[in-house]
Amino acid sequence: MSRVLAVRLDSLGDVLVTGPAVRALAGAAEHLTLLCGPRGRAAAELLPGVDEVLCWRAPWVDPDPEPVRRDHVEDLRAALAARRFDRAVVFTSFHQSPLPTALVLRLAGIAWVGAICEDYPGSLLDVRHRLPDDLPEPERALSLAAACGARLPPGDDGRLAVRGVAAQAALAPEPPYVVLHPGTSVPARAWPPDRFRETCRRLVDGGHRVVVTGAPGERGLTARVAGASGALDLGGRTDLAGLASVLAHARAVVVGNTGPAHLAAAVGTPVVSLFAPTVPAERWAPYGVPRVLLGDQTAPCRDSRATVCPVPGHPCLASVTPDDVLSAVGAFSAPPVAEPA
Repeated sequence: MSRVLAVRLDSLGDVLVTGPAVRALAGAAEHLTLLCGPRGRAAAELLPGVDEVLCWRAPWVDPDPEPVRRDHVEDLRAALAARRFDRAVVFTSFHQSPLPTALVLRLAGIAWVGAICEDYPGSLLDVRHRLPDDLPEPERALSLAAACGARLPPGDDGRLAVRGVAAQAALAPEPPYVVLHPGTSVPARAWPPDRFRETCRRLVDGGHRVVVTGAPGERGLTARVAGASGALDLGGRTDLAGLASVLAHARAVVVGNTGPAHLAAAVGTPVVSLFAPTVPAERWAPYGVPRVLLGDQTAPCRDSRATVCPVPGHPCLASVTPDDVLSAVGAFSAPPVAEPA
């Protein structure tokens, strides 16, 4: 391989779980470009092995798609053609087709394209990889990289990873502390905010330092969770690299099935995973780190891919109590450090 294009067009967590496969491709390439969507760009810029990031919003992948426009597709085709890639590998989730992307890559003159694909690809793919769909997403992506002739270099353990994590987050307190991240990318995966708030108060009362994190649009949520407990509210105050640094120095992170759960895994921090079974945990639970999975994985919403809970009362996560979370945090935590008198 020489100039290689890796494609992952969806969200932050999707890009992060593709990281090991990207490293495998980078090890066999002179130059690797990652084509991502706008929701995954911040994560793409943190992945080891990536030399260049291109960003394009795919109407066949983005959850809020715009109409397909000829000029929009032509801009992408021209940008790819100008870079003269030798090969491209299209990474997708199990419910996505790589074929629309593969068509654009062919029109851009890329002579060799590989992807996981159940549908008949005709001449769009040189490698049509097929495998069981119960693998964790990082292993699924690595399997595709291997089918395309790229394996992890010796010494690479295949876990998620990011680069540029600061030795200590400037905004965070001195470790040890516990992070609560109450926001999620879709409502169906959210634990009730009042449960987070009670958990925050009880952790602080139990002697833990607590940091509440969230995106700029989640400042109201993080303020509600932190309340007057004494927890540090960092809602909207970190970029993704800063959040990675905060998570890297935590004892544990309490978070739903959303991008920061995979970011915690990428910095090696144990995860208390509030996991709604709208997608399979065996594929999407935090990978390669100690974890406790909470939530009813047999609930009626199982495998529905719902973005808004279809079941009254949100039973898959409403069944999880603050006691459950406190117990899980305790499994990862040394006894809290008493503050000096």
